[in-house]
Amino acid sequence: MTPISPGRPRRRSAVLAGAVCALLVTGTALTGCAEDPNEGTNGVGKLSAEQIQSRTRKAAESVDTVRLHGTVVSSGRSYTLDMRLKTEGGIGSVSSGGQTFRLLRIDDELFLKAGAEFWGHAGTGDEGGDGKGGSAADAAAAEKLAAKYVKVPQGDPAYKKFSGFTDKDVLLDGLLTLHGKLATDGHHEQEGVRTIRITGDDGAGGTLDVSLEGTPYPLRLERAGKAGTISFSAWGTDFPLKKPAKDETLDYGKQLPSS
Repeated sequence: MTPISPGRPRRRSAVLAGAVCALLVTGTALTGCAEDPNEGTNGVGKLSAEQIQSRTRKAAESVDTVRLHGTVVSSGRSYTLDMRLKTEGGIGSVSSGGQTFRLLRIDDELFLKAGAEFWGHAGTGDEGGDGKGGSAADAAAAEKLAAKYVKVPQGDPAYKKFSGFTDKDVLLDGLLTLHGKLATDGHHEQEGVRTIRITGDDGAGGTLDVSLEGTPYPLRLERAGKAGTISFSAWGTDFPLKKPAKDETLDYGKQLPSS
């Protein structure tokens, strides 16, 4: 039999392994010839759930960039995210309650861009308004804000709330935590990539799919308590972060309209 070179496809290895097993059949039940699901992988599928979680956290921390998209439920509200994050900031979109807005953070500067309807709902609801976002003056202000990237003051409550969506370390630290007793839950596949799944409290504390190919990055998370599902991709793939032009930016001052 011709030896298999290291560069030969995994499929051929599996075929030959099956042929060897077939030659060993003697009419009795055959054991030990099933294909190893960890063959050709990075090996984390052989580790304990605790070790896998440790490896995937280290992998996530080892690179500066990631893309995440999916849903997160926080304080009773559901947010749909599509964010690209790096050490010094992030950019992307967030949707909640029928409203969609863009976020851009570079170091300590946070910019928010949204439609007039978003800013209209952030109005004060003064008497004389239409009941859907404040007075005519509020509506005019909303139209003005809608055309710009609005710089969010660091002292504004919105800064802390929205900047968290652009902070890689904060998001991953919260998202990659499974609750309860950890266990492995078999081999799976995400977007064509083989994974090993770990769970907390048999899934009640969340589930996490970790790549078995290359670096053991986290690929898909189901949060505990049905608090959303997030997919991770583009680990280590750089992207540009650039401030919006001055004529596209509006500095609202010390505080945004309260929502």
